[in-house]
Amino acid sequence: MKKFLVFFLVITIVVGLVGCNKTEKVDSNESTTSIKDGVYEGVGTGKGGELKVEVTIADDTITAIKVVSHNETPGFDTAMETLTESIISKNSLEVDGVSGCTFTSNGFIEAVTEALTAAGATPEMLKKIDVTSSSGVKEEVTETHDIVVIGAGGAGLSAAIEAKAAGADVIVLEKMPMAGGNTLISGAEYAAPNNWLQKEEGIEDSIELHIEDTLKGGDNKANEELVRVLAENALAGAEWLRDEVGVVWEDELMFFGGHSVKRSLVPAGASGREIISKQLAKAEEMNIPVLLNTKATALITDENGKVIGVEAEGENKNYTFNTNKAVIIASGGFGSNVEMRVKYNPDIDETILSTNSTGSTGDGIVMAEKIGASLVGMEYIQTYPICDPLTGTLLYYDDARLYGHTIIVNKEGKRFVEELGRRDVMSMAIKAQTGHVCYELLDQKGFEASKLQENHGPELDYLYKNDLLVKADTIKEAADFFGIDAVELQKTVDKYNGYVADGRDPEFNKRSLPSTVEVGPFYILKATPAVHHTMGGIKINTNAQVLDTEGNVIEGLYAAGEVTGGIQGANRLGSNALADITVFGRIAGQNAAK
Repeated sequence: MKKFLVFFLVITIVVGLVGCNKTEKVDSNESTTSIKDGVYEGVGTGKGGELKVEVTIADDTITAIKVVSHNETPGFDTAMETLTESIISKNSLEVDGVSGCTFTSNGFIEAVTEALTAAGATPEMLKKIDVTSSSGVKEEVTETHDIVVIGAGGAGLSAAIEAKAAGADVIVLEKMPMAGGNTLISGAEYAAPNNWLQKEEGIEDSIELHIEDTLKGGDNKANEELVRVLAENALAGAEWLRDEVGVVWEDELMFFGGHSVKRSLVPAGASGREIISKQLAKAEEMNIPVLLNTKATALITDENGKVIGVEAEGENKNYTFNTNKAVIIASGGFGSNVEMRVKYNPDIDETILSTNSTGSTGDGIVMAEKIGASLVGMEYIQTYPICDPLTGTLLYYDDARLYGHTIIVNKEGKRFVEELGRRDVMSMAIKAQTGHVCYELLDQKGFEASKLQENHGPELDYLYKNDLLVKADTIKEAADFFGIDAVELQKTVDKYNGYVADGRDPEFNKRSLPSTVEVGPFYILKATPAVHHTMGGIKINTNAQVLDTEGNVIEGLYAAGEVTGGIQGANRLGSNALADITVFGRIAGQNAAK
């Protein structure tokens, strides 16, 4: 028996040593493949929820990645194409995420990693590939166009479409890997006085009332001439988006804080995806090139100070774009540039998150200032009241508030602000509460009326997963989830329901009371304010021409959208931005083409 045990032990040691030698050979790629060839499935969680991929592996190498299903926003989904190219070229998951697409990038890499796990492998088992670096020398390219538009968001695309329609040769530059800017990630509601839905509902409105609301909302610090142009052309802009660009508007209006009446149109799906996808389709139809990953770096001027072109950097090229007519800056604000925020408003520091696209860094403002453009209102930076406490992302759950269906309370279960108040007023009120957060309560009938599941299902999944949203059978159960004073909250709800029955809110004068909060299940969202819009920027006139510090027009230079200042004053009313970018984007495109 002892001899047998000794023999068994010797054999075990030998096998172990052979196994060690075999492992060493696999690690050095000197033996046969260590990952079984095949197609493997993986699932990850992106910005839009679950995304599924199929990864093909042959000879320890990822040869293909197929996206089977996803709910990522059009534009952001291009990150998966970029990552696929990077992963396959390097045969490694050690690749950089795509700028501005953090959630999509993380979810995609998570899905590919899970596919490797399904293959019984780890990323370290992939065959090492020597990626020889290029010389680093970029190709120098010079082109001439009538008009160069900097920025492929809502303003830039509006300008490009109108300029092209006027007969100009147009090209659009976009530094991000996707078009859309802040418009793409917004709800894209659009303030338009005297619109068709107001007439159907019997709502009395006027251009003068819209002007009055905008000036008052901006603390009378807006340029009244620009505000008048905005209000007078807002409806025509919405109709142009509908009739010429193909945007579909919902059959209901939203009521934003600071507006005297309901006047805000809602795009299909209550998302800027509807605006941007239709604008991009129109641009493609009109053969307008949109260069992604192409950052404008400087404006070119002649000896008289006229703008005659743009310098830009692509991934593998340096560009010089000469212009026959003009440059239009539509590169957005600076909400994601903390250094720039603090420069003009020290209170808006790194402790405050942002809802903005990561591309909102003020590049266009800096370029324009360098050639003498005047800036206005740079200290006016707006926060949005209902945002993700973890990331700063604007939460579309807040649609329910804009439809009038929610109650906002603090940790103590009490209301403390009008739910349809101005964004800046609400934001400051929330920051003054326990934990600098608020809790937004909604019942089932309000949930359904606001179409939250239909329009924003992936966001709800994210909120549940991260304990930012709770659904419960009773108000007490929902309150207990967040440690809210349930007794006080029930008193608040009872009092509020009485206000709805009376048609008047004596506490906070909520301007719309469409429904009570009494039908379970109940939903409570935890939220905090985040930087949402920068009202300051390049000074323009009513023709969208950029002005210098002496008040003179800078020839050959136009600007539109959040990159400009003076239109919103010290505070922007919700849904005025889409009107602004459309109205002045169109004006810039039309005038630049002349």
